[in-house]
Amino acid sequence: MRERTIYFLFTDTGTYLSRAINYCTKQSLNHVSIGFDHELSEVYSFGRKRPNNPFIGGFVKEDIQSEFMRHSTSAIYSYQVSEMEYEAILCRIKEIEAVKDSYKYNFIGLLGVLFQIEINRKDAFFCSQFVATVLNDLENFSLLKPPCFITPADIRTHKGMQLIYQGILGEYQPKQTKTERKLVTAEQTIEKQSFIFFLSSKVKRFVIK
Repeated sequence: MRERTIYFLFTDTGTYLSRAINYCTKQSLNHVSIGFDHELSEVYSFGRKRPNNPFIGGFVKEDIQSEFMRHSTSAIYSYQVSEMEYEAILCRIKEIEAVKDSYKYNFIGLLGVLFQIEINRKDAFFCSQFVATVLNDLENFSLLKPPCFITPADIRTHKGMQLIYQGILGEYQPKQTKTERKLVTAEQTIEKQSFIFFLSSKVKRFVIK
């Protein structure tokens, strides 16, 4: 069965809100996003919609090259899933993105994590709650708590996660995984074989004529 790679970006921007969350969770890198390519050009989460305003939040497609993100401390992990799981996760995220204006950032839910009170709000997530929700149906990614209690650390320490980079996000140099290299090589081989077959057919037709 063909495997695909998904990516998890954990960041700490050093803002006052980020420091407050770090203090409450006793952990660092308390923002998590989920991505679908090693360049991190397609990365999604729940966070600030406007970099200078922490109180306006919701569904976001992250721009890792923005001034707000590129100077952040980060860790990037990869995780292997099946083709079917990959498509299901991406489809769920695209469904949310299609109606993103109806979603809000779940600030109250953060208090629920702090005091261990289950708070589920309609159409509202904080970052790790969102990621846990879209991963909820993965057979091998079983989180032992409801999504409303999941922290970025719970995701980061899950079995099967592979650390591929740690440092300043703006200094990240993407590298393809072994699986991605195999897929590219296979695709190139198919293209090459197709071209040879096409060329051979043309030559045969020319000789016959």
